[in-house]
Amino acid sequence: MARPIVHDETLRRRLLDTAASLIARDGAASLSLRSIAATAGTSTTAVYSLFGGKAELLTAVLDDGFASFAASQQEAAAGGLEALGRAYRTWALEHPILYGLMFGGSLAGQVPCRPTPGAAEPSIAPLFTAVAAALPRAADDEIASMVAVVWGQVHGLVSLELAGAPAAGWIWDVAYDAAISQIGRSLRR
Repeated sequence: MARPIVHDETLRRRLLDTAASLIARDGAASLSLRSIAATAGTSTTAVYSLFGGKAELLTAVLDDGFASFAASQQEAAAGGLEALGRAYRTWALEHPILYGLMFGGSLAGQVPCRPTPGAAEPSIAPLFTAVAAALPRAADDEIASMVAVVWGQVHGLVSLELAGAPAAGWIWDVAYDAAISQIGRSLRR
């Protein structure tokens, strides 16, 4: 008789979501496997069985965030550069906890974890493709530089919005759309 699967994908997903939520609520410094397991309604044995330990669980949280973000970027890619920029903001606003963990560095300062090598690259690949299409004669280093400029612009605006920075008389939706449109126009010249 086969043993039932106790530690399945549903529990894995619940542990990832619980860890991200607890970090957002209490900070990374106070995070413990016991609190994650208790909040998720399971035991620390499940965490060890599914992930191996705290650092591995938090690495999985980061990897999961990058996979979700990459999927949203890949889905928007057919719409070009401006669609990618809008999808970037939409994903960040829908997943502020993951966005903060992925780009805020709060985990690395508390627990020795980083995304698995290669986990983040698929999320930026559509931007490289869009910039290369907009600049067909550009060399690889020029494309890489422009990707950094575009990403920095988009990331900066989204990060300011999520941080609750004063909008200085503008509406975030309008300001963001204006920036995305301007970026698109500047690359089409």
